[in-house]
Amino acid sequence: MIRIALSVLAVIVASDPVLAANREAVPTAGTIEFDVYRGNSRFGSHILRFEEIGDRLRVTSDVDLRVRIGPITVFRYEHDATEVYEGDTLLSFEAETLKDGKRLVVALDRAGDRLTGRGTDVDGNPLTVERAAGLILSSHWQGYSEGTDVILNTETGEEMPVTIREIGVETLSIGGRDVAARHIRVEGSLTLDLWYGPDGEWLRCAFSARGQEVTYVRRNI
Repeated sequence: MIRIALSVLAVIVASDPVLAANREAVPTAGTIEFDVYRGNSRFGSHILRFEEIGDRLRVTSDVDLRVRIGPITVFRYEHDATEVYEGDTLLSFEAETLKDGKRLVVALDRAGDRLTGRGTDVDGNPLTVERAAGLILSSHWQGYSEGTDVILNTETGEEMPVTIREIGVETLSIGGRDVAARHIRVEGSLTLDLWYGPDGEWLRCAFSARGQEVTYVRRNI
């Protein structure tokens, strides 16, 4: 059930993350687990794991999506990534993605106010990457501030222009619980609808791709 609840919009927007790690968005359970649906059919999962050791935070993402017709796999997407933060500062990022039959690799380390290392363009060609360290990653778990106009593409290491729009506050039903959620829309190479709880925790995702409606459904909170 989704109901607009604009009266609490100010509360959730006040916790809107800035261009740094939003530690309040880290779930107390240490994981965020989504089942991913294409229409009404489940076709994979997206799981994030959070490990805090002292002032350091390690976030791993594991995405595995497959479409099969009988025994034949006709679509496959895999994304494995690791983010390491100290306080609210990104120290390093690594990712490997299998997309459209191409393997994309990113490996970045912080050097002063820059992230440097290697990336891959959408055709699988290697790139030398140097980006501003303040760019937020497109891993979605931290949320995005309205007014943000560029983020770091976690598949390639390239900058990705975006427009962030506040849609409002809605009530999501997750595991039998009603949760007030901040709904934003990220418009870029793909248009994503994202929902976050009052503490900034990522709750849901929806988008259209290749003529199909794709929805992320939280297993529990």
